[in-house]
Amino acid sequence: MSSRFFNLQGLALITIQAYYKDLQPAFCFGKPSCIHGGKAVMFYTSLGLLALGSGGVKGALPALGGEQFDHKDPKEAKALARFFNWLLLSTTLGASVGVTGIVYLTTEKHKWFWGFFISTVATFIGFCVLASGKPFYRLREPTAANSPIIRIAQVIAVAFKNRRLALPDKPDELYEVDEDETSCREESISHTNQFRFLDKAAIVPKEPEATPSPWTVCTVTQVEEVKILTRMLPILGSTIIMNTSLAQLQTFSVEQGNIMDRHLGQLNVPAASIPIIPLVFMSILIPVYELFFVPFARKITHHPSGITQLQRVGVGLVLSAISMAVAGIVEVKRRDQAHKNMFKPISLFWLSFQYGIFGIADMFTLVGLLEFFYKEAPIGMRSLSTSFTWLSLSFGYFLSTVFVNIINSITKRVGSSGKGWIHGLDLNQSNLNLFYWFLAILSCLNFINYLYWASWYKYKTGEPDPDEAEAKDLRNGPLVAEGENTTLDGGVSQTHEAPSSVQTEESTQQLIKELDHPEAEAKDLSTGPLVKEEENTLDGGLTQTQEAPSSVQTEESKQQLIKELDHPEAEAKDLSSGPLVKGEENTLDGGLTQTQEAPSVQTEESKQ
Repeated sequence: MSSRFFNLQGLALITIQAYYKDLQPAFCFGKPSCIHGGKAVMFYTSLGLLALGSGGVKGALPALGGEQFDHKDPKEAKALARFFNWLLLSTTLGASVGVTGIVYLTTEKHKWFWGFFISTVATFIGFCVLASGKPFYRLREPTAANSPIIRIAQVIAVAFKNRRLALPDKPDELYEVDEDETSCREESISHTNQFRFLDKAAIVPKEPEATPSPWTVCTVTQVEEVKILTRMLPILGSTIIMNTSLAQLQTFSVEQGNIMDRHLGQLNVPAASIPIIPLVFMSILIPVYELFFVPFARKITHHPSGITQLQRVGVGLVLSAISMAVAGIVEVKRRDQAHKNMFKPISLFWLSFQYGIFGIADMFTLVGLLEFFYKEAPIGMRSLSTSFTWLSLSFGYFLSTVFVNIINSITKRVGSSGKGWIHGLDLNQSNLNLFYWFLAILSCLNFINYLYWASWYKYKTGEPDPDEAEAKDLRNGPLVAEGENTTLDGGVSQTHEAPSSVQTEESTQQLIKELDHPEAEAKDLSTGPLVKEEENTLDGGLTQTQEAPSSVQTEESKQQLIKELDHPEAEAKDLSSGPLVKGEENTLDGGLTQTQEAPSVQTEESKQ
């Protein structure tokens, strides 16, 4: 929430500066910067607050939304995957308004103040909506001791300090806190054999302290948290090239659009509004993906998200490489047409091919990364891990500038013309298509690299299987109280109770308390649910009493039952020969009594 507030402050400051002419710098010619003094302080302060607020929101919002779902619950696991899709959709819709309405006001109508003012009002409304829901959120209060940065620093520092010590032969000898001493909100992570050098942070000191300090010895769980983040880093690095390609599309495509036919009927589309093309694709395809593809794929893979997070990222990386190849082809067509007739350029909407494909790639990769980093990260590091997605975006944009400078420097020396692939401001005299194809080849190599790390990565926990969970719910369903009604001779009804399902200890105790049965009070609860009797009325009004088969009993429960029940046959019966067999007395016509032995209780394995 504080990030939203910083964002709002930054927008308010820049809106004020855009409104008052006295706070704006004077126009200058040929100078790299025209702003200085108090105006510069106000301008850079507003940009800093915007960066701080946006970074905080993008890092914390996915984790906050994810905390509202229990990903171990099959139903909430489906809702969690759906949340990340709708989060991307809402971001896409907001960006669509920004690159169309706000861009039109600021570039075509030259009303900079109104563009910033609309953004400020929208941010204020979002802040109010977020604050109004605070009483209903599931919040995990952070503490200084549980700071992910501090926990990572502790493991690295202790492992470095113990670098000369030998690891114990058995991982059980490493330091770990008992589960009873840990907080119920924390998870216990089992030891893994990867990155064994970090295990030295969990070596128990020769003279252990009464209360070990995290700076002297770390728990196995804390070490495994650092291992998980370390395993994530190659996945993070494999997505940087894709964001580099995105940066090129958002820069060079705008330059291409300025020298293309931007007319849509009578409307002259601003070049800065070109990103609306992938946003439109994403706005249409995200609901289609969520409503149709995910349910279809879920039936085949039995995965709550349809496909795994790493598979989704892989699809996005492939599509980004295709997008770069298409961008190179479109640039060749645009440049050839400009050379033939520069007064009749091709339409701006030729760029929709590369943008559309990349929009689909972004839909797969961005949501896949957010869900992957959230699910796989330790509980206390989810905000940090979801920030990795935006960290990859930042690295990609920086690498974009580096690539342009390096490619220009090399091709200028190698090329016969003495000019780089991208030189000057005239794209018609450049080889932008070669740069796009270079990124396409680099993306293919990056995908091969990604395949290696994705196959090497092992998921922290198995995903819940919705089908198995539903079957388990059926097996552990409610007690069946109603049975079949059959009518005997003479019109008398006989009711058979259906076999009850397996009950938990608490449900058994509740059932015995509710039923007023003398044997139920003495019966050991561990022997299973209460056995209810059935009364059948035969011809002549005589009564037949039958006892339903009892539930499965353990050896100890059978011993306890014999001691408690005052039954002469039970005391003499050897338990090793099987469970107690109770007889059934049937009163036949004429008052004679017939005793029938009920089927003995079989163990679960024999019934299987």
